[in-house]
Amino acid sequence: MLAIGLVLNTLGIGLFCWAIFALAVYALPFFVGLSIGMTAVQSGAGLVGALLIGTAGGALTLAIGQAALAFTRSLTLRIAIATAFAVPAAVAGYHVAFALSQIGMPSLAWREIFACLGAVFVGGTAWTRLTVFAEPRPFELAGVVENPSPPSFPAATREG
Repeated sequence: MLAIGLVLNTLGIGLFCWAIFALAVYALPFFVGLSIGMTAVQSGAGLVGALLIGTAGGALTLAIGQAALAFTRSLTLRIAIATAFAVPAAVAGYHVAFALSQIGMPSLAWREIFACLGAVFVGGTAWTRLTVFAEPRPFELAGVVENPSPPSFPAATREG
């Protein structure tokens, strides 16, 4: 019975950590949707209306962020958009790692170290997941390169 409990606890913590890394990109849309929903509740929209408005606001934030990242040509703007999505994910990763480290770490210093590592890893994961779908653009120097040359691949021909 003890072995089953240890295996299930390990699987549960592993599943929880996988969910944190998989959902890291959605931290900013969640915070935006939650803020919009709370504002709607306080202004008298009702529970269902606030839920719909908050969900729409979060989905719109995610769609606009991903579209802006995919279509912009400015590297500075891409970095700013990816940072806007990665910072809330890093904050969430810090708090999750700090809460999980309280289970087995008596030392506050080690809890802070693990929490900071969690913030870096979760923020980096959010950054990577967001930028992996963006189309790579050629390196441009002040818009001088209009039509970059296509990559040259060695052509293998077979005569016979």
